[in-house]
Amino acid sequence: MKPYISDTIKYIGTDDRDLDLFESQYKVPEGMCYNSYVIFDEKVAVMDTVDPRCADEWMDHLANALADRTPDYLIVQHVEPDHAGAIVQVMQRYPSLTLVASAKAIAFIHQFYDTLALEGRTMAVTDGSTLSLGSRTLSFITAPMVHWPEVLMTYDDGDKVMFTADGFGKFGTYDAHPDDWATEGRRYYINICGRYGMQVNKALEKVARFDVRTICSLHGTILRGEAMAEALRLYKIWANYEVETPGVLVAYASIHGNTKAAAKHLAKVLEQKGAPEVVVVDLARGSMDMAVTKAFRYGKLVLCASSYDSDVFPPMHFFLHKLRMKGYQNRRVAIVENGTWAPTAGKAMLAMLDGLKKIDLVEPVLTLKSCLHDSDRAALDALADAVLA
Repeated sequence: MKPYISDTIKYIGTDDRDLDLFESQYKVPEGMCYNSYVIFDEKVAVMDTVDPRCADEWMDHLANALADRTPDYLIVQHVEPDHAGAIVQVMQRYPSLTLVASAKAIAFIHQFYDTLALEGRTMAVTDGSTLSLGSRTLSFITAPMVHWPEVLMTYDDGDKVMFTADGFGKFGTYDAHPDDWATEGRRYYINICGRYGMQVNKALEKVARFDVRTICSLHGTILRGEAMAEALRLYKIWANYEVETPGVLVAYASIHGNTKAAAKHLAKVLEQKGAPEVVVVDLARGSMDMAVTKAFRYGKLVLCASSYDSDVFPPMHFFLHKLRMKGYQNRRVAIVENGTWAPTAGKAMLAMLDGLKKIDLVEPVLTLKSCLHDSDRAALDALADAVLA
């Protein structure tokens, strides 16, 4: 069922239930939605398009919503192909349509669609720009690097709706888990926008200037009331790299199972010592983007990894690479390395943590030789105390 927004704003988005990997890297077992909207007044404004995979379906949704109306404006808030994939079709079908976007977005559109003739058909807007549709006015704010540099957000004063581009989006189709925005909203934010907390904060400050009653993102559910308030609360935590949930993530990368056994033993010790929550993830087999999400969610992180080729076992290397990419910071981190003749994992992990902001490193690195021995248990117990200190 299509979501109801208001009598004058219609939803025309699409669900791509056959998509397996969003951005060719994030698993979406239920698929993905691409949200788009039409605002009706004396003038008609279309808010973004969809992925080219769903362009034909979207064009039908648009035509059905318009009935006998002709759109006046296509507002492009974000040029990434999953939201701009039908620009060529809609601009060709409606020759009087004016494309409204930031100047940078218009330049990007020419890069993606160099055969599309847009001369005399564009309107560049920026912070503070407005567009009257008749009885209502659209106000534009720039939101650079949330999560591309050309992004706009748009406020409709008629229905007090803020269209937030990718902000407040989540993974999944529109109807997937409608009462649980946070789980996939968190995974989406950390992995898509996580690096850009400062820019997200600036965008949130701009959004706060408006009387917003509804948030319409380009992915996921429409947010109102308590759901919107909770999403705003979480975004402020995430954008400031604060701890959302007190607890410890124990992330391990084990070749033959010995490092795994040590990591699980440590998790039990942490629980016995009163850690409010302990989560264990297998970096070799679990979802890497979910592991990254959990690292940002909890305040403490223990890295347990086997040595490999005079370095660290690759799943741990990839995990730390992703944390670096996403701006991981403001956390307490401990390291457990394992090696049989020349342990190297600790040194490699320390090198990858170097340069991250506000990392409170628990020292020294705990070294295991091949597996966890009874003689190691006192050191593991002390490490747990240091992690929780």
